[in-house]
Amino acid sequence: MLETLLTAHNDDWSEQRLTADEIKEELASSGQIPQSFRRGMLQHPNPDLRAQATSLWLWLTPEQRETLLADPDPAVSETAREQSRILDPAAMEADLPEPDCHHRALLLVNYAVSRAVAERCLMQGRDLWALASNHHTPADVVARLAHDPDPEVRERVAARADLDSALLAVLSEDPDETVRTRARLQPLPRTWPQRAALDRAFGHTAECVGPVGEMFLAPGTSWYEACAASQEPRLRRVAATCAWLPGESVRRLAADPDPDVRHLLALNHPLAPPAIVLDAFTAVPRHRPYLLTLPRLPRTGLGHLLDHADAEVRALAAADRTLAEPPLRLLSDPDPGVRRAAAANPLLPLGLISSLLDRPELAEGAAANPSLPVARLHELLDRGGLPAAAPHGKAAPGRARR
Repeated sequence: MLETLLTAHNDDWSEQRLTADEIKEELASSGQIPQSFRRGMLQHPNPDLRAQATSLWLWLTPEQRETLLADPDPAVSETAREQSRILDPAAMEADLPEPDCHHRALLLVNYAVSRAVAERCLMQGRDLWALASNHHTPADVVARLAHDPDPEVRERVAARADLDSALLAVLSEDPDETVRTRARLQPLPRTWPQRAALDRAFGHTAECVGPVGEMFLAPGTSWYEACAASQEPRLRRVAATCAWLPGESVRRLAADPDPDVRHLLALNHPLAPPAIVLDAFTAVPRHRPYLLTLPRLPRTGLGHLLDHADAEVRALAAADRTLAEPPLRLLSDPDPGVRRAAAANPLLPLGLISSLLDRPELAEGAAANPSLPVARLHELLDRGGLPAAAPHGKAAPGRARR
């Protein structure tokens, strides 16, 4: 399916609401393309996908870049040559937009930086956070940025993987607590993938971080295991974002005293215990739509949540089919979502479910109730005026295959 969507052309879908290019863009930003698929695009037999793989230029090895530059398909090799400008400081300088342009920040954070661009930024006092984050910023410029008055710039320097021990020692004694913490959080040597993993969680709550997804270049599992065993809660939070953390580390983090560690584990690891997934559901409202997709989220034994202050939590409990008694009082809950969930609970008496079908505010939930008999469901379909389906292989209308 991914191959079909990513290799379609606009003239294939001329009648659709979205163009093929728009669908590719949506997919690329949606997080639904596995990194294993992205890595496989580099050697894919379809040149369209090899050309798209050049967008990963910053994360490719020199050998992979050379292979794309020498690709036998002219479209692939030309696209690769365009992407190679990313690591050409002179090309970056020529392409750099004017200040206050969003694309300018993107280039200054990621692309190779020329000496002239770096000196201009220092002289103007602009874009220094981006320079401090960029892998390609010259070492002497990094050393000057380590003494910048802005603590956010110094924190970015303190996070770098290419710091020397002398500069790290200076930043470890910085007057700003965040700078000191970031400098001391991880000893040398470091790697850039480790920095990227720390960046996703450092200084953020589980509500802000959420489910993070796989990195194209990720630190090894052993590094995450060491983070899981750390006395530093910020490192344990990073470990909790790793979906392939082994069982022993998962058990340790599931009992962590830091709630953000437990909630991040619930949002990111397939072995997170159901109890902490339920706890995350109650404590991290922003990510409830995602948590509702997880089979680990408990759907039974929720009677203790029927009086919860949050309506979404009451709605989850109202749908519990193992309650000691039908959730009758929740049929008049002030929240419509709770009322719908209660109306859909099969514990309700059948006669009551049928009567709820005539109450507009409860009819949707009652119609979804699995206790409704088949004949009643067909009656509802008929009342809805839906067109009858034709039997297989025939054009004549009929209800046999509804």
